[in-house]
Amino acid sequence: MKALPADDPRNFVQQANVHCVHCDSIPDNYIQVHQNWFFFPWHRWYLYFNERILGKLTGDDSFALPFWNWDSLGGMMLPSIYADPTSPLYDKLRDAKHQPPFLVDFDYNGTDPNFTAAQQIDHNLKIMYRQFFCNGKTPMLFLGSAYRGGDQTNPGGGSVENMPHNNVHTWTGDRTHPNFEDMGTFYAAGRDPIVFAHHANIDRMWSLWKKLTRKHRDFNDSDWLKTSFLFHDENADLVRVTVKDCLKTQWLGYTYQDVKIPWLEARPTPKLAKAKNAASRSLKPTAEAQFPVTLESPVSATLKRPKVGRSRKEKEEEEEVLIVEGIEFERDHFIKFDVIVNATESDGITPGDSEFAGSFVNTPHQHRHRKEENKVKTRLCLGITDLLEDIGGEDDDGVLVTIVPKAGIGKVSVGGLRIDFSK
Repeated sequence: MKALPADDPRNFVQQANVHCVHCDSIPDNYIQVHQNWFFFPWHRWYLYFNERILGKLTGDDSFALPFWNWDSLGGMMLPSIYADPTSPLYDKLRDAKHQPPFLVDFDYNGTDPNFTAAQQIDHNLKIMYRQFFCNGKTPMLFLGSAYRGGDQTNPGGGSVENMPHNNVHTWTGDRTHPNFEDMGTFYAAGRDPIVFAHHANIDRMWSLWKKLTRKHRDFNDSDWLKTSFLFHDENADLVRVTVKDCLKTQWLGYTYQDVKIPWLEARPTPKLAKAKNAASRSLKPTAEAQFPVTLESPVSATLKRPKVGRSRKEKEEEEEVLIVEGIEFERDHFIKFDVIVNATESDGITPGDSEFAGSFVNTPHQHRHRKEENKVKTRLCLGITDLLEDIGGEDDDGVLVTIVPKAGIGKVSVGGLRIDFSK
Protein backbone atom coordinates (compact mmCIF):
# COMPACT_ATOMS: atom_id res chain seq x y z
CA MET A 1 0.00 0.00 0.00
CA LYS A 2 1.41 3.38 -1.02
CA ALA A 3 2.34 5.76 1.79
CA LEU A 4 0.11 8.82 2.04
CA PRO A 5 1.33 12.42 2.30
CA ALA A 6 1.54 13.84 5.82
CA ASP A 7 -1.37 16.19 5.18
CA ASP A 8 -3.67 13.50 3.80
CA PRO A 9 -6.52 13.10 6.37
CA ARG A 10 -6.62 9.37 5.68
CA ASN A 11 -3.11 8.55 6.90
CA PHE A 12 -2.56 6.80 10.22
CA VAL A 13 -1.33 9.81 12.17
CA GLN A 14 -4.17 12.01 10.97
CA GLN A 15 -6.71 9.33 11.86
CA ALA A 16 -5.19 9.17 15.35
CA ASN A 17 -5.44 12.93 15.61
CA VAL A 18 -9.16 12.82 14.86
CA HIS A 19 -9.70 11.08 18.19
CA CYS A 20 -7.26 13.38 19.99
CA VAL A 21 -9.07 16.52 18.86
CA HIS A 22 -12.50 15.26 19.91
CA CYS A 23 -11.43 14.09 23.34
CA ASP A 24 -10.42 17.54 24.53
CA SER A 25 -12.87 20.07 23.06
CA ILE A 26 -9.95 22.13 21.74
CA PRO A 27 -10.36 24.21 19.69
CA ASP A 28 -13.76 25.28 20.99
CA ASN A 29 -15.70 24.41 17.83
CA TYR A 30 -15.09 20.68 18.30
CA ILE A 31 -17.51 18.51 20.24
CA GLN A 32 -16.34 16.62 23.31
CA VAL A 33 -17.29 13.00 22.65
CA HIS A 34 -16.58 11.42 26.02
CA GLN A 35 -18.61 11.54 29.23
CA ASN A 36 -21.89 12.32 27.44
CA TRP A 37 -24.53 10.90 25.11
CA PHE A 38 -22.38 11.32 21.96
CA PHE A 39 -19.85 8.68 23.01
CA PHE A 40 -21.44 5.78 21.11
CA PRO A 41 -22.60 7.50 17.87
CA TRP A 42 -19.41 9.52 17.36
CA HIS A 43 -17.16 6.49 17.81
CA ARG A 44 -19.38 4.44 15.49
CA TRP A 45 -18.86 6.99 12.72
CA TYR A 46 -15.13 7.12 13.53
CA LEU A 47 -14.86 3.36 13.05
CA TYR A 48 -17.02 3.44 9.94
CA PHE A 49 -14.85 5.94 8.08
CA ASN A 50 -11.62 4.34 9.23
CA GLU A 51 -12.87 1.01 7.86
CA ARG A 52 -13.89 2.63 4.56
CA ILE A 53 -10.51 4.34 4.26
CA LEU A 54 -8.61 1.10 4.86
CA GLY A 55 -10.78 -0.73 2.34
CA LYS A 56 -10.14 1.96 -0.28
CA LEU A 57 -6.37 2.08 0.30
CA THR A 58 -5.98 -1.70 0.22
CA GLY A 59 -8.28 -2.15 -2.76
CA ASP A 60 -10.47 -4.53 -0.73
CA ASP A 61 -14.11 -3.49 -0.73
CA SER A 62 -14.91 -6.28 1.70
CA PHE A 63 -12.41 -5.16 4.34
CA ALA A 64 -13.84 -5.19 7.87
CA LEU A 65 -12.31 -4.03 11.14
CA PRO A 66 -11.95 -6.82 13.72
CA PHE A 67 -13.43 -6.49 17.18
CA TRP A 68 -11.53 -7.43 20.32
CA ASN A 69 -14.13 -9.47 22.18
CA TRP A 70 -12.67 -8.93 25.65
CA ASP A 71 -16.06 -9.85 27.14
CA SER A 72 -15.72 -13.48 25.94
CA LEU A 73 -13.77 -16.21 27.70
CA GLY A 74 -11.36 -16.63 24.80
CA GLY A 75 -10.88 -12.90 24.29
CA MET A 76 -9.90 -11.71 27.77
CA MET A 77 -6.30 -11.09 26.79
CA LEU A 78 -4.47 -8.99 24.24
CA PRO A 79 -5.09 -10.65 20.83
CA SER A 80 -1.91 -12.41 19.69
CA ILE A 81 -1.63 -10.53 16.39
CA TYR A 82 -1.38 -7.25 18.31
CA ALA A 83 1.26 -8.72 20.65
CA ASP A 84 3.55 -9.94 17.85
CA PRO A 85 6.52 -7.53 17.44
CA THR A 86 6.71 -8.42 13.73
CA SER A 87 3.09 -7.42 13.12
CA PRO A 88 2.19 -3.95 11.78
CA LEU A 89 -0.50 -3.96 14.50
CA TYR A 90 2.14 -4.09 17.24
CA ASP A 91 2.70 -1.05 19.46
CA LYS A 92 5.67 -1.01 21.82
CA LEU A 93 3.86 1.44 24.11
CA ARG A 94 1.77 -1.20 25.83
CA ASP A 95 2.08 -2.66 29.31
CA ALA A 96 4.79 -5.32 29.18
CA LYS A 97 3.14 -7.20 32.07
CA HIS A 98 -0.19 -7.42 30.26
CA GLN A 99 0.90 -9.52 27.31
CA PRO A 100 -0.82 -12.86 26.51
CA PRO A 101 -1.86 -14.94 28.37
CA PHE A 102 -2.35 -12.28 31.09
CA LEU A 103 -6.08 -11.60 31.56
CA VAL A 104 -7.58 -8.15 31.20
CA ASP A 105 -8.96 -6.59 34.38
CA PHE A 106 -12.23 -4.66 33.94
CA ASP A 107 -11.70 -3.26 37.45
CA TYR A 108 -8.11 -2.13 36.80
CA ASN A 109 -6.88 0.61 39.14
CA GLY A 110 -3.21 0.78 38.13
CA THR A 111 -2.08 -2.29 40.04
CA ASP A 112 -2.61 -5.96 39.24
CA PRO A 113 -4.79 -7.95 41.66
CA ASN A 114 -3.73 -11.26 43.19
CA PHE A 115 -6.60 -13.16 41.61
CA THR A 116 -6.61 -16.60 40.11
CA ALA A 117 -7.64 -16.76 36.46
CA ALA A 118 -11.04 -18.10 37.54
CA GLN A 119 -11.56 -15.19 39.95
CA GLN A 120 -10.55 -12.61 37.34
CA ILE A 121 -12.94 -14.09 34.78
CA ASP A 122 -15.75 -14.18 37.34
CA HIS A 123 -15.25 -10.53 38.25
CA ASN A 124 -15.08 -9.47 34.59
CA LEU A 125 -18.28 -11.31 33.72
CA LYS A 126 -20.15 -9.89 36.70
CA ILE A 127 -18.99 -6.38 35.84
CA MET A 128 -20.36 -6.87 32.32
CA TYR A 129 -23.70 -8.08 33.68
CA ARG A 130 -23.94 -5.14 36.07
CA GLN A 131 -23.07 -2.50 33.46
CA PHE A 132 -25.64 -3.88 31.03
CA PHE A 133 -28.56 -5.01 33.17
CA CYS A 134 -28.25 -2.96 36.37
CA ASN A 135 -26.38 0.24 35.52
CA GLY A 136 -27.56 0.34 31.92
CA LYS A 137 -31.34 -0.01 32.11
CA THR A 138 -32.25 3.35 30.58
CA PRO A 139 -30.85 5.43 27.68
CA MET A 140 -29.32 7.93 30.11
CA LEU A 141 -27.68 5.21 32.20
CA PHE A 142 -26.25 3.29 29.23
CA LEU A 143 -25.59 5.97 26.59
CA GLY A 144 -24.68 8.89 28.86
CA SER A 145 -26.14 12.18 30.03
CA ALA A 146 -27.50 14.87 27.70
CA TYR A 147 -24.97 17.34 26.28
CA ARG A 148 -26.58 20.25 24.43
CA GLY A 149 -25.29 23.47 22.92
CA GLY A 150 -24.09 25.79 25.67
CA ASP A 151 -23.77 23.01 28.25
CA GLN A 152 -20.59 22.38 30.19
CA THR A 153 -18.66 19.39 28.89
CA ASN A 154 -18.56 16.02 30.67
CA PRO A 155 -22.13 15.88 32.07
CA GLY A 156 -21.66 12.15 32.75
CA GLY A 157 -20.80 9.07 30.72
CA GLY A 158 -22.81 5.91 30.28
CA SER A 159 -22.21 2.64 32.10
CA VAL A 160 -20.06 0.77 29.56
CA GLU A 161 -18.07 3.90 28.64
CA ASN A 162 -17.14 4.31 32.27
CA MET A 163 -16.37 0.64 32.90
CA PRO A 164 -14.95 -1.46 31.22
CA HIS A 165 -14.15 0.97 28.36
CA ASN A 166 -11.95 3.27 30.44
CA ASN A 167 -10.35 0.41 32.38
CA VAL A 168 -9.33 -1.46 29.22
CA HIS A 169 -7.74 1.73 27.87
CA THR A 170 -5.59 2.15 30.99
CA TRP A 171 -4.86 -1.58 31.34
CA THR A 172 -3.47 -1.68 27.78
CA GLY A 173 -1.30 1.45 28.04
CA ASP A 174 2.32 1.37 29.19
CA ARG A 175 2.49 2.02 32.94
CA THR A 176 6.21 2.86 32.70
CA HIS A 177 5.35 6.04 30.81
CA PRO A 178 4.09 9.01 32.83
CA ASN A 179 0.88 9.31 30.83
CA PHE A 180 0.23 5.57 30.24
CA GLU A 181 0.78 6.11 26.50
CA ASP A 182 -0.50 5.05 24.11
CA MET A 183 -3.88 3.58 25.06
CA GLY A 184 -3.90 4.86 28.63
CA THR A 185 -4.34 8.50 27.68
CA PHE A 186 -6.86 9.82 25.18
CA TYR A 187 -4.54 12.15 23.27
CA ALA A 188 -2.39 9.16 22.24
CA ALA A 189 -4.93 6.31 22.18
CA GLY A 190 -5.45 6.54 18.41
CA ARG A 191 -1.74 5.84 17.84
CA ASP A 192 -2.23 2.24 18.94
CA PRO A 193 -3.99 0.19 16.23
CA ILE A 194 -5.80 -1.80 18.92
CA VAL A 195 -7.93 1.25 19.73
CA PHE A 196 -10.06 0.40 16.69
CA ALA A 197 -10.53 -3.24 17.73
CA HIS A 198 -11.31 -2.11 21.29
CA HIS A 199 -13.90 0.39 20.09
CA ALA A 200 -15.37 -2.07 17.62
CA ASN A 201 -16.28 -4.19 20.64
CA ILE A 202 -17.65 -1.11 22.40
CA ASP A 203 -19.73 -0.45 19.27
CA ARG A 204 -20.89 -4.07 19.41
CA MET A 205 -22.03 -3.42 23.00
CA TRP A 206 -24.41 -0.73 21.76
CA SER A 207 -25.91 -3.18 19.26
CA LEU A 208 -26.17 -5.93 21.89
CA TRP A 209 -27.78 -3.57 24.39
CA LYS A 210 -30.70 -2.96 22.03
CA LYS A 211 -30.85 -6.58 20.89
CA LEU A 212 -30.90 -8.33 24.27
CA THR A 213 -34.04 -6.67 25.59
CA ARG A 214 -36.81 -4.63 24.03
CA LYS A 215 -36.68 -2.23 26.98
CA HIS A 216 -33.27 -0.99 25.83
CA ARG A 217 -33.87 1.83 23.38
CA ASP A 218 -32.09 4.88 22.04
CA PHE A 219 -32.96 8.45 22.93
CA ASN A 220 -35.78 10.01 20.94
CA ASP A 221 -34.53 13.50 21.73
CA SER A 222 -34.19 15.64 18.58
CA ASP A 223 -31.11 17.42 19.96
CA TRP A 224 -29.36 14.06 20.05
CA LEU A 225 -30.74 12.67 16.81
CA LYS A 226 -30.00 15.76 14.70
CA THR A 227 -26.49 16.42 16.01
CA SER A 228 -23.95 16.17 13.20
CA PHE A 229 -20.23 15.41 12.99
CA LEU A 230 -17.63 16.05 10.29
CA PHE A 231 -15.34 13.30 8.99
CA HIS A 232 -13.12 12.75 5.98
CA ASP A 233 -14.30 9.79 3.92
CA GLU A 234 -12.32 7.24 1.92
CA ASN A 235 -11.83 9.78 -0.89
CA ALA A 236 -10.47 12.40 1.55
CA ASP A 237 -13.66 14.42 1.08
CA LEU A 238 -15.14 16.18 4.11
CA VAL A 239 -18.65 14.90 4.83
CA ARG A 240 -21.26 15.66 7.46
CA VAL A 241 -23.10 12.82 9.20
CA THR A 242 -25.77 12.73 11.90
CA VAL A 243 -26.54 10.62 14.95
CA LYS A 244 -29.91 9.54 13.55
CA ASP A 245 -28.24 7.94 10.53
CA CYS A 246 -26.08 5.52 12.52
CA LEU A 247 -28.56 3.99 14.96
CA LYS A 248 -28.38 0.59 13.24
CA THR A 249 -25.20 -0.99 11.96
CA GLN A 250 -27.13 -2.46 9.03
CA TRP A 251 -27.70 1.06 7.72
CA LEU A 252 -23.92 1.41 7.49
CA GLY A 253 -23.48 -1.94 5.77
CA TYR A 254 -22.18 -4.16 8.56
CA THR A 255 -23.25 -6.48 11.37
CA TYR A 256 -21.33 -8.25 14.13
CA GLN A 257 -20.54 -11.93 14.21
CA ASP A 258 -22.61 -13.84 16.74
CA VAL A 259 -20.36 -15.16 19.50
CA LYS A 260 -21.12 -16.64 22.88
CA ILE A 261 -21.95 -14.11 25.59
CA PRO A 262 -20.88 -15.72 28.88
CA TRP A 263 -21.96 -12.82 31.11
CA LEU A 264 -25.69 -13.06 30.40
CA GLU A 265 -26.27 -15.12 33.55
CA ALA A 266 -23.41 -13.66 35.63
CA ARG A 267 -25.54 -11.63 38.04
CA PRO A 268 -23.54 -10.49 41.09
CA THR A 269 -24.41 -12.17 44.39
CA PRO A 270 -24.51 -10.68 47.92
CA LYS A 271 -21.39 -11.12 49.99
CA LEU A 272 -22.92 -10.16 53.31
CA ALA A 273 -25.72 -12.06 55.00
CA LYS A 274 -28.99 -10.11 54.94
CA ALA A 275 -28.83 -9.90 58.74
CA LYS A 276 -25.50 -8.06 58.48
CA ASN A 277 -26.88 -5.81 55.76
CA ALA A 278 -29.73 -4.92 58.08
CA ALA A 279 -27.22 -4.13 60.82
CA SER A 280 -25.25 -1.91 58.43
CA ARG A 281 -28.38 0.06 57.64
CA SER A 282 -29.24 0.58 61.30
CA LEU A 283 -25.83 2.12 62.10
CA LYS A 284 -24.49 5.53 61.28
CA PRO A 285 -21.01 5.57 59.72
CA THR A 286 -18.25 6.31 62.22
CA ALA A 287 -17.72 9.62 60.42
CA GLU A 288 -20.57 10.95 58.30
CA ALA A 289 -19.08 12.57 55.18
CA GLN A 290 -19.44 16.32 54.93
CA PHE A 291 -19.71 17.24 51.25
CA PRO A 292 -17.90 18.43 49.27
CA VAL A 293 -15.15 16.03 50.31
CA THR A 294 -11.72 15.22 48.87
CA LEU A 295 -11.26 11.47 48.52
CA GLU A 296 -8.12 10.82 50.51
CA SER A 297 -9.62 7.77 52.23
CA PRO A 298 -12.98 5.95 52.20
CA VAL A 299 -15.98 8.13 53.10
CA SER A 300 -19.49 7.03 54.06
CA ALA A 301 -22.87 8.72 54.27
CA THR A 302 -26.43 7.67 54.98
CA LEU A 303 -28.86 8.61 52.24
CA LYS A 304 -32.64 8.78 52.54
CA ARG A 305 -34.58 7.18 49.72
CA PRO A 306 -37.33 9.35 48.18
CA LYS A 307 -39.72 6.43 47.66
CA VAL A 308 -39.88 3.07 49.44
CA GLY A 309 -41.89 -0.06 48.71
CA ARG A 310 -42.31 0.46 44.97
CA SER A 311 -44.40 -2.04 43.04
CA ARG A 312 -42.94 -4.28 40.35
CA LYS A 313 -44.63 -2.11 37.72
CA GLU A 314 -43.10 1.05 39.17
CA LYS A 315 -39.67 -0.57 39.18
CA GLU A 316 -40.03 -1.56 35.55
CA GLU A 317 -41.11 1.94 34.54
CA GLU A 318 -38.44 3.83 36.47
CA GLU A 319 -34.98 2.79 37.63
CA GLU A 320 -33.85 3.97 41.05
CA VAL A 321 -30.53 5.73 40.52
CA LEU A 322 -27.77 6.60 42.97
CA ILE A 323 -26.05 9.78 41.75
CA VAL A 324 -22.58 10.79 42.83
CA GLU A 325 -22.53 14.43 41.78
CA GLY A 326 -20.04 17.24 41.66
CA ILE A 327 -17.10 14.94 40.89
CA GLU A 328 -14.16 17.31 40.31
CA PHE A 329 -10.58 16.60 39.25
CA GLU A 330 -7.91 17.66 36.79
CA ARG A 331 -8.41 15.81 33.52
CA ASP A 332 -4.80 14.64 33.23
CA HIS A 333 -5.09 12.35 36.27
CA PHE A 334 -6.05 8.68 36.25
CA ILE A 335 -8.98 8.63 38.66
CA LYS A 336 -10.87 5.63 40.00
CA PHE A 337 -13.16 5.20 42.97
CA ASP A 338 -15.63 2.46 43.90
CA VAL A 339 -19.12 2.90 45.30
CA ILE A 340 -20.56 0.26 47.63
CA VAL A 341 -23.96 0.09 49.30
CA ASN A 342 -24.77 -1.13 52.82
CA ALA A 343 -21.19 -2.23 53.34
CA THR A 344 -17.86 -0.67 54.21
CA GLU A 345 -14.32 -1.06 52.94
CA SER A 346 -13.56 -3.50 55.77
CA ASP A 347 -16.15 -5.92 54.38
CA GLY A 348 -13.86 -6.68 51.43
CA ILE A 349 -16.47 -6.03 48.75
CA THR A 350 -15.36 -6.89 45.19
CA PRO A 351 -16.98 -6.34 41.76
CA GLY A 352 -18.49 -9.81 42.04
CA ASP A 353 -20.61 -8.82 45.03
CA SER A 354 -24.09 -7.29 44.88
CA GLU A 355 -23.08 -4.60 47.38
CA PHE A 356 -20.64 -3.22 44.78
CA ALA A 357 -22.70 -0.56 42.97
CA GLY A 358 -20.03 0.45 40.45
CA SER A 359 -16.99 2.61 39.84
CA PHE A 360 -16.07 5.99 38.43
CA VAL A 361 -13.07 5.87 36.09
CA ASN A 362 -11.33 8.74 34.31
CA THR A 363 -8.89 7.94 31.52
CA PRO A 364 -6.34 10.80 31.47
CA HIS A 365 -6.32 13.28 28.62
CA GLN A 366 -2.79 14.67 29.09
CA HIS A 367 -3.05 17.43 26.52
CA ARG A 368 -2.15 21.10 26.65
CA HIS A 369 -4.93 23.00 28.37
CA ARG A 370 -5.45 26.41 29.79
CA LYS A 371 -5.70 26.18 33.57
CA GLU A 372 -9.44 26.83 33.57
CA GLU A 373 -9.99 24.06 30.98
CA ASN A 374 -8.09 21.40 32.89
CA LYS A 375 -10.72 21.07 35.60
CA VAL A 376 -13.45 18.51 34.98
CA LYS A 377 -16.77 18.46 36.78
CA THR A 378 -19.02 15.49 36.13
CA ARG A 379 -21.23 12.88 37.81
CA LEU A 380 -21.71 9.14 38.11
CA CYS A 381 -25.14 7.50 37.83
CA LEU A 382 -25.64 3.95 39.13
CA GLY A 383 -28.82 1.89 38.89
CA ILE A 384 -29.61 0.34 42.29
CA THR A 385 -33.05 -1.27 41.91
CA ASP A 386 -31.67 -4.79 41.42
CA LEU A 387 -28.89 -4.21 43.93
CA LEU A 388 -31.34 -3.34 46.69
CA GLU A 389 -33.48 -6.36 45.86
CA ASP A 390 -30.48 -8.68 45.97
CA ILE A 391 -29.30 -7.47 49.38
CA GLY A 392 -32.80 -7.30 50.84
CA GLY A 393 -32.91 -3.52 51.10
CA GLU A 394 -35.70 -2.55 48.72
CA ASP A 395 -38.10 -1.70 51.57
CA ASP A 396 -35.62 0.28 53.68
CA ASP A 397 -35.96 4.01 54.22
CA GLY A 398 -32.32 4.67 53.46
CA VAL A 399 -28.99 3.27 52.35
CA LEU A 400 -25.44 3.47 53.59
CA VAL A 401 -23.18 4.60 50.73
CA THR A 402 -19.40 4.24 50.93
CA ILE A 403 -16.98 5.71 48.38
CA VAL A 404 -13.57 4.03 48.23
CA PRO A 405 -10.77 5.82 46.32
CA LYS A 406 -8.58 3.44 44.27
CA ALA A 407 -6.50 5.66 41.94
CA GLY A 408 -5.78 9.38 42.02
CA ILE A 409 -6.18 9.38 45.79
CA GLY A 410 -6.45 12.95 47.09
CA LYS A 411 -6.86 14.28 43.54
CA VAL A 412 -10.63 14.05 43.23
CA SER A 413 -13.48 15.54 45.23
CA VAL A 414 -17.17 14.68 45.42
CA GLY A 415 -19.90 17.28 45.84
CA GLY A 416 -22.69 15.10 47.16
CA LEU A 417 -24.98 12.09 46.88
CA ARG A 418 -28.65 11.79 46.00
CA ILE A 419 -31.19 9.30 44.72
CA ASP A 420 -33.38 10.00 41.68
CA PHE A 421 -35.32 7.99 39.11
CA SER A 422 -34.65 7.41 35.41
CA LYS A 423 -37.07 6.21 32.72
